[in-house]
Amino acid sequence: MNDLVIALGWLGIFAPMGLGALGAAIGVSIAGQAAIGAMVETDSGYGRYIGISVIPSSNVIYGIVVMFSLQQPVTAHSAGALFGIGFIAALVLLYTAVWQGRACASAIAASKTKPEIFGLALAPAAIVEGFAVFAFVFALVLARTI
Repeated sequence: MNDLVIALGWLGIFAPMGLGALGAAIGVSIAGQAAIGAMVETDSGYGRYIGISVIPSSNVIYGIVVMFSLQQPVTAHSAGALFGIGFIAALVLLYTAVWQGRACASAIAASKTKPEIFGLALAPAAIVEGFAVFAFVFALVLARTI
């Protein structure tokens, strides 16, 4: 039983980076596919489409920082907190990266036919980013209490 508790503690440490990277990869691929489609259909603005498509990659950076903030000796006493903080943050990073990719894909699709709404079309992706930042800050603050 103690080994399982310790393993969950380690999972909590590494999950933010792993699931953040997984979500970022999915989100970037969703937005990237939309960017490629937009480049085929338009004559300019290719750089902004690629720029939008990498926005979900910020979640892996948040995950790496959370992982480092949780990095400490894993004991039976600390494992529950490490798992709880790390795994919940990891799920949020995964989820927000995927949905941010979808929001970016929608922004790309909208701005290819109506370029003047480019900046405004990024607002939903920015709002989703805010939720990732909330989880990031939550994890950093709680990591100091372990």
